[in-house]
Parts: sequence; C-alpha cells; structure tokens
Amino acid sequence: MSKELKPSSMKVQEFLSKNGQDFVVQEMPSSTRTASDAAASIGCTVAQIAKSLIFKHGETGEAVLVVASGSNMVCADKVRKATGITLTKADANFVREKVGYAIGGVPPVAHNSSVHTVLDEDLNQYSEIWAAAGTPNSVFKLNPQKLSELTQGQWIDLAK
Repeated sequence: MSKELKPSSMKVQEFLSKNGQDFVVQEMPSSTRTASDAAASIGCTVAQIAKSLIFKHGETGEAVLVVASGSNMVCADKVRKATGITLTKADANFVREKVGYAIGGVPPVAHNSSVHTVLDEDLNQYSEIWAAAGTPNSVFKLNPQKLSELTQGQWIDLAK
C-alpha cells in the first residue's frame, strides 16, 4: 500500500475524518475497480465489497446511489417497490458530474451533491465490509452500521 493518497481518495479520507470516523483510506497495489478485483486485492469475500452504483432517478433525473453487496446484482423492480424510485442507467459523464468520481472508484460518501441512497440489506451479515475510496485502487474498511450512519441510506432487499 502506498502512503500518498490521490486527490480523490484524500477527499474521501477528509470526509471520514470530519465525520468523526477513524477509517483509513488505503491505496492498493492492484485494481479494486470491480468487486472481484477488490476482494482479491483485499483478501476478503466478494460479498463483503460494498459496491457503489450510481443510477439516474427515472422521474427527477437526480442521482441515486445504490450500495450493493459485491456478489449481488441490483433488481430495479425491488428498488422501485421498496422506495418508489425508478432506476435508469447513468452514463460515466453523469456519474462524474453528480458525485465527482469516475465509475470504478465511486465511494459511498463524499459526493459533490447529496444523493438518495439505498443500501443492500445483505451487507448487514458482515462485521466488516470494504468500499471504494475515490479511485480504481483505493478502499476503506467499515461496518454496515457506520455505512448507514454516513450515508443515511435506506436498507432494502434489492438483490436479483
């Protein structure tokens, strides 16, 4: 692990510190772009990866963050039934504009603007989970309770 954080990762670390968290952003020597890559780099299960996916709200056009277990695919119908939000695909430009990060490094926190957040209840079965920290090779470890506190997200069953 490198001790020098890139600006995007530093933004995440500063957010965590300002919010009273002692989580440490780590730059990994290999890719954490996908849940499988992240799990291999970290040495945890794919299901312990809290992948941050940005969608577009079908009615308002605003960003919606879905934090899903790395082993799950998001079921848009389950999200709609639980939240009333219709998820539509967001392109890379939308993601960067709305949250300030490139796809493959989107963290669950420290976004350019507030986003409605939905959390995968499957993450609750783990005492420690790992999330992206702003770049395709940076992560931080946390627990589901802190994820909920930091994001103010709604826990739902969202897996296909």
